[in-house]
This record gives sequence, structure tokens and C-alpha cells, in this order.
Amino acid sequence: MMNDILTITDVEDFMRQLVCEGTNAHPDEDFNNYINIETELSAYTEEEAAIRNNLMSKCFDVCEAAGKDVYSVMQEIYLIETGLDKYIPLPSQV
Repeated sequence: MMNDILTITDVEDFMRQLVCEGTNAHPDEDFNNYINIETELSAYTEEEAAIRNNLMSKCFDVCEAAGKDVYSVMQEIYLIETGLDKYIPLPSQV
């Protein structure tokens, strides 16, 4: 698990981590709301969700400071990591 988000690369790496965890993450969604669709149980403990919520908040701060759109940065990584970039244009190419 990452400890901090300080750069755009960190934002991208955080999204990659979430994809590896099997999370269809959205920057606005509280990690306490994610469930495992097979078990219908929470995907994260309260502590795990709090860590991820804190990191996501930092993603917003880092992207804003860099003049980047957090949604576009994270969507692009999600599309590439899941292979959906073959079907959906990347935000950087639109």
C-alpha cells in the first residue's frame, strides 16, 4: 500500500494499485461504499477505506496543484490497465 501521494506519478500508481485490487474506483466515491460483488461484503475494512480515502483526497490536491484533472488522469490509467483503451478513447487523445 502506498503511504503518500506527492506527484502525478503517485496518482497514476495509486489508480494502478486500485485496479490490481479489483476496484472499479471513482475519485468521488467513498471507499467505505465498495463491496465485493461475489460475497456482497465490504471490499475494505474501515481502516483500509480510511487510508484509501485519505490517499484519494491527496490525489485531488496533487492534480489541482499540477493543473491536471484528477478524473482524466485516473480514467486514463484505468482504461489502459483494464485494456478498455482498445474500445474507449483515452482522455489525452480526445
